[in-house]
Amino acid sequence: MMRSLYSGVAGLKTHQTKMDVIGNNISNVNTVGFRSSQVLFKDVLYQTTQSSTGSTATSGGTNAKQIGLGVSVATVAITQTSGSAQSTNNPYDMMINGSSFFIVSRAGTNYFTKVGAFKTDDAGNLVTGDGDLVMGWQVDPNDPNSIRRDTVSSLRPEAEEFQVAPPEMTSKTYMTGNIVKTDSNLLTEDGVSTTVSIYDNLGYSYTVKFKITQDPNDSSLYNLAVDSIKDENNVNIVGDGDDKYTATLTGRAATIKFDPATGAFVGMGGVPGVNTLELQITPNNASVKGEVFKDHSAADSTEWINGIEVDCSNLTMYSKGKQCNVETHRGGTDRSGGGRKVGSLTGVNIDTQGRMFGAYDNGMTRLLGQIAVANFVNPAGLEAIGSSLYKETQASGAFDGIGEDIANTGETMTQGVLEMSNVDLSQEFTDMIVTQRGFQANSRIITVSDTLIEELVNLKR
Repeated sequence: MMRSLYSGVAGLKTHQTKMDVIGNNISNVNTVGFRSSQVLFKDVLYQTTQSSTGSTATSGGTNAKQIGLGVSVATVAITQTSGSAQSTNNPYDMMINGSSFFIVSRAGTNYFTKVGAFKTDDAGNLVTGDGDLVMGWQVDPNDPNSIRRDTVSSLRPEAEEFQVAPPEMTSKTYMTGNIVKTDSNLLTEDGVSTTVSIYDNLGYSYTVKFKITQDPNDSSLYNLAVDSIKDENNVNIVGDGDDKYTATLTGRAATIKFDPATGAFVGMGGVPGVNTLELQITPNNASVKGEVFKDHSAADSTEWINGIEVDCSNLTMYSKGKQCNVETHRGGTDRSGGGRKVGSLTGVNIDTQGRMFGAYDNGMTRLLGQIAVANFVNPAGLEAIGSSLYKETQASGAFDGIGEDIANTGETMTQGVLEMSNVDLSQEFTDMIVTQRGFQANSRIITVSDTLIEELVNLKR
């Protein structure tokens, strides 16, 4: 039989394979994160009918005579160019701007994907649409503001322990405004009042009312005292009895000193440069009420905050109007120490490094973990297993089980965006035409070879 028949069959088979790949590419033109494939051909065995010879003194050399035996598929390679970005506004949709892969776990085995269409399940785990766990790093238990980059594990941004942000006791307050020494209220028992809301370490809110009165012997010296502290039910918690508290201002004498010539603040207790007092609220019976006005977040009890700073250095004594205008603010002038109520998780934000931050309705932001990525020496060597997943092979290189911080690769992640398919329809249709013509040409080889055989058979007639 003619060799050309088998060459034609080989050509049909290889072109059919290429058409299969083109069809798969086009069918996945709208598949999120899909990577198109490209088929390359190679020639196969040759039959040598005459070997090459070298030249001699009396004759020249000859080249070898070889007859090819057809074509086969050399490679079916995955193209690694990125697809276009599509905004979804889903906070758990992520796109990697680069060649890195997300790491997901299915039945305890790590796989890799470019599809960042994630969601959370009933246990708060970050998962893919097929329920595969998205892998990353957890928050360092010894430092809630840093990530422990060890073996990857499943991320749980909406786990039960992240649903609530703990309260924080108020540790700082400060006063602003102006004391008008001619204000007649300064000479009364009630004095000039100013209020501020504070939180205890359980997140309960209280309103502290201070009163300022003028020293009868010195118009530049003013006494500061706690008039009342009321809870959320408007009940004064300061007083006598086992269910009450005692409020004291400590540190220096509870007096505010101004320069009588300039009206500028001098210091607390008449001491220049001393700007603050400490408001201590202690239970009359700790076994009944507990020490809720101590910040117990520190492991060492000697580091507990057991008082609230009151900063009066922003007060002045100028002639501005007829009445004092004093306000007290929760927190320090540096906006720290304001305290917080108990917070509920309202959303999760993911930065360009894949770090997840929980946003709470008490204004707190909390680090929840970080999405890790995987990089391979030869990403084209990964083996596709379906569902937009890949597994490592010897050709791709091994995954170390730790992953990488995407910031170290020079790439970024984008929240609320998905990477679409990288299929180029114009290229696929062009390849389809070329493949069709190749298939037709190979079918003609078989037709013509059959005609030649028919002529050979007809020689007998």
